[in-house]
Amino acid sequence: MPRPRSLTPDQLASAALAVLDREGLAGLSMRAVAKELGMSTMGLYRYVDDREQLEGLVVERVLGAVDTTPPDSGAPWDERLRTMVGRLRDTVGAHPAVLPLTLAHRHRSPSSLRWAETVLGILTEAGLDGERRVLALRALLGYVIGAIQLEHLGPLSGAGTVTISELPSDEFPYLADTARQARSVGAEREFFGGLEVFLCGLGA
Repeated sequence: MPRPRSLTPDQLASAALAVLDREGLAGLSMRAVAKELGMSTMGLYRYVDDREQLEGLVVERVLGAVDTTPPDSGAPWDERLRTMVGRLRDTVGAHPAVLPLTLAHRHRSPSSLRWAETVLGILTEAGLDGERRVLALRALLGYVIGAIQLEHLGPLSGAGTVTISELPSDEFPYLADTARQARSVGAEREFFGGLEVFLCGLGA
């Protein structure tokens, strides 16, 4: 009888990520990942205890690709924050289905913790501490997560914006006009323009 093959955590995470990218979060299951690996579901349990552990591997597989090195300390604090946020968006945006999992596993992912530590260092150098620093980090994460979801689930270039732009102007004057303007806003402009609004408020 041939000996059963041995799989690395990275191979398990890659298979789970392939399922996520193809089928979305609802399609992620022990059975689906086992099928992706060409093995039985029970065979997968030789490597992970449950789906939660598998999710953790996927999160670290994705976030591990984010560069958490502190940007040049000679640059302004807001420019350094743009750099850190841009790195996260580029990586997570390539696998949007994993986004909800990054929240659930943020306290267990070494890469997530390193990114947050770097960002907190920048916020501290910007003069934020105590409760204000807590709120700033949470608000920044809220913006990044929400903006990535909007970009992939409800982009300004999508049919929803067109529909809203055609609403009757006598009933929805501001909404219809704003949607008409939004149709010409690209994804990059939307994301970093919104980030600029946040940073301006943070520096006020």
